[in-house]
Amino acid sequence: MPCHYNEAMSENDARAALLHEWLTAGLGRPVERLTLASADASFRRYFRVQADGVSWIAMDAPPGNEDVRPWLKVARLLEETGVHVPHVHAVDIENGFVLLEDLGSTPYLARLARGEDVDRLYADALEALAAIQVRGREAARELPPYDDRALQRELDLMPEWFAARHLRLRLDDEELALILRTSDFLIEEALAQPRVFVHRDFHSRNLMVLGEDNPGIIDFQDALEGPIGYDLVSLLKDCYIGWPRARTTAWLRGYRRRIAREGLNAGASDREFLRWFDLAGVQRHLKVLGIFSRLWYRDGKSGYLADLTRTLDYVRDTCARYTELQAFAHWLESRVVPGLPAANARELALR
Repeated sequence: MPCHYNEAMSENDARAALLHEWLTAGLGRPVERLTLASADASFRRYFRVQADGVSWIAMDAPPGNEDVRPWLKVARLLEETGVHVPHVHAVDIENGFVLLEDLGSTPYLARLARGEDVDRLYADALEALAAIQVRGREAARELPPYDDRALQRELDLMPEWFAARHLRLRLDDEELALILRTSDFLIEEALAQPRVFVHRDFHSRNLMVLGEDNPGIIDFQDALEGPIGYDLVSLLKDCYIGWPRARTTAWLRGYRRRIAREGLNAGASDREFLRWFDLAGVQRHLKVLGIFSRLWYRDGKSGYLADLTRTLDYVRDTCARYTELQAFAHWLESRVVPGLPAANARELALR
């Protein structure tokens, strides 16, 4: 039986042809359909494979650009904590192919955006995150550290790609000094938090809705050992969907009680834990402002521009709550907020 390719794939796609050859040999039966499932911000692509009524996902990671071994290592570490990551069925490291369990095609965001099963989905996600942070304490030591250099590299993305490139701001020496002081403060606060296994993108687009053992967790290859508040803020202050602060803080309090019962350092009080959460969020969201802008200007991906406003609003809200960030909050309101609507409109008109 011939294999059917979807229209998104070129007939001259040499990698797809090589993948098909490997799958046919590896599965021991003809592959009936090979369709492009997704592509991420790297060179990786994911294909859905149909054979004898069974569905798998095949990862294509071109070895000249990607190394599947870090992904495989993190997948193993996460699977050992008991959370549901795609099970690995076969690997070809030399060619950069991995055959995985298919976790379906329904991300959390699709359900949450319709207001469906919100509390149940978040309860499942928080349970999974607790497993990662509590049971993954030893595993986290096998990961690279989320250290000051990594945090600073991420914070540098905002002034370069969001402020200067997207908003077209010419930052003077005083503004650059303010941004540097703010970065130093956020890095110091992040490094003072308890260290845990950090997925780094634990949000509604990387959590798949499953009938059993929910959620399925994907896109974890960049995991590090870092601050306890980071994945929580990725989930509860999601750049793709937002919730009232009262609701997120209620989820947060429940989570703190949960991990404290299992011996994880959850801070001296709800207030301290909330501070960890909020300040990790400012660092993350400043990074994301830069990344979303870079995805458009460098990579031609405009779909993230619409999420800049929500992401900036998280930064504004948190900075207004903390004395140490008042000067930065004033700068945001005076220099950044007024220019974002026009910048978005200008660039979206070019799509």
